[in-house]
Amino acid sequence: MRLAFSLYKYFPFGGLQRDFMRIALACQARGHAIRVYTLEWNGDVPSGFEVVCAPVKALSNFRRYEKFVDWVRQDINSRSVDRVIGFNKMPGLDVYFAADPCYEEKARTQRNPIYRLSGRYRHFSSYERAVFSPDSRTEILMISPQQQALFEKHYATPSGRFHLLPPGISPDRRAPGNAAEIRAGFRQEFGLADDDLLLLQIGSGFKTKGLDRSLKALASLPEGLLARTRLIAIGQDEPSFFQRQASSLGLAESVSILSGRSDIPRFLLGADLLIHPAYNENTGTVLLEALVAGLPVLATAVCGYAHYIADAEGGLVIPDPFEQSQLDSMLAEMLDDKGARVRWQTNALAFAQTADIYSNAERAADLILNVRQ
Repeated sequence: MRLAFSLYKYFPFGGLQRDFMRIALACQARGHAIRVYTLEWNGDVPSGFEVVCAPVKALSNFRRYEKFVDWVRQDINSRSVDRVIGFNKMPGLDVYFAADPCYEEKARTQRNPIYRLSGRYRHFSSYERAVFSPDSRTEILMISPQQQALFEKHYATPSGRFHLLPPGISPDRRAPGNAAEIRAGFRQEFGLADDDLLLLQIGSGFKTKGLDRSLKALASLPEGLLARTRLIAIGQDEPSFFQRQASSLGLAESVSILSGRSDIPRFLLGADLLIHPAYNENTGTVLLEALVAGLPVLATAVCGYAHYIADAEGGLVIPDPFEQSQLDSMLAEMLDDKGARVRWQTNALAFAQTADIYSNAERAADLILNVRQ
């Protein structure tokens, strides 16, 4: 088959982008031709992929997306394909991978009513409706059952069009046999003593992921605990606001903000705790990546994958509604209790051995290739 994948932007470190790459490669491994439509591609192109960057421009992002969809439609009309798979919501999809949460829910619960008079709202609302309305024929690959309920609430989407996938955790995130050696080398490289504590936050979109909350919680630690704790945040985002916040909190020497990188498994093995106090998070793949590496996790309950922390008994979940004081106290508790961290690590590694959290791409490929036409 000739498969067309569509996403607005590709870069190697985004969660949506990594899901796309794993699924496209799984389809290619079964012998199918891969064409990718995008506005921007940053990173290596896998052998055999045809990457098409649509040459469209506009003053606003949503108008550029409209031009992109029109351009892609015209190109597909002249060079037909057997399936069109989208990783952003847009018209004309045979299959949509639901990496993003329900836009209509956010617009109605997290925005002023005046927002729904804007051109931005009309665009994103109509593109979401094109995927989820009862009249649409798009099949939907879901990774969050909570989000499915919201889409059904707003659009009355027939339940038969939803296909719930297991998580897709890359096996290279699991702790290898020489994990202790890797950890020791990492900590030496970053100047961490045996009794130092490394707090890790990973994810592009620092604002959404709650980096501001993490900095406040770090600053609230008791003096003795703060003196031996460092925070490293990693993500493809503009860091200046958070660097200023860290400085204003007296944390300039304790916080490092790094751009996206490919050696994340070393950080997972070298750290003592993953913190992820997200404001909203469809899933939170990094939570599972930390667990299978044996890294205890502290995350907000709004994360779609937060329940895996409880299932694995691999850390703590901050209840909803969020309170900063609760995050502060839970962080101090986790960092101060080495025995608990050892138990969480042991539990998480045992969970990694048996949980069905690795087959997302293969199951998605099955559905893409067998979708009704």
